[in-house]
Amino acid sequence: MTLKTVPVVEKIMDANDQVAAENRKLLDEAGVFGLNIMASPGSGKTSVILQTIQRLAPKLQIGVIEGDTAPVTIDADKVMAAGMPAVQINTGGSCHLDAPMLSRGLGALDLKDLDLLIVENVGNLICPAGFALGTHANVVIASIPEGDDKPYKYPNIYRGLDVIIINKIDLMPYIDFNMDYFRKGIEILNPGLTTFALSCKTGEGIEEWANWLLEKVEDHKK
Repeated sequence: MTLKTVPVVEKIMDANDQVAAENRKLLDEAGVFGLNIMASPGSGKTSVILQTIQRLAPKLQIGVIEGDTAPVTIDADKVMAAGMPAVQINTGGSCHLDAPMLSRGLGALDLKDLDLLIVENVGNLICPAGFALGTHANVVIASIPEGDDKPYKYPNIYRGLDVIIINKIDLMPYIDFNMDYFRKGIEILNPGLTTFALSCKTGEGIEEWANWLLEKVEDHKK
């Protein structure tokens, strides 16, 4: 008798990628640029999103999909208070969003009314890196308090990125963070990666990030 094995993980990933392709098609047909934001808890994902909305709201209609492991709507409520539509996805404890989850979130938004979709993935530096969602760009937010060794400890999350945001740079004088060491780790994994250093508290660097994103949205509509 021959033992038969079933490549379960491979099948799961193939199925996820198929749905991701469908998500991308939906976004493209609606003329919406999709952004997947990944980071560890406390890095400032929501703060960056709110600052982005503040800078771009006069020019763009922005929708936000919030991924959380618990049925809380704190972040989604903040987005809606800022005047933009938001959808909450409860992953049921899962440490990441996947393409089928995002598909359900897309179905709850009027994509035809949007220019930009921001997906706030679950706070985690491991799991989100493995699941394509169908968005057009992947962004990781790293914050100064997390330390300068994260690219060396969690390399997979920094591969295949389009942008790295270094947040909370206003804390540089108070925390032992070697920016050159951090950037070297990023460069090894993702040479030439677009980088923005900013502070949601002081506003430094926010305008440059918002302008880059606005350009990407406008190019996507051409």
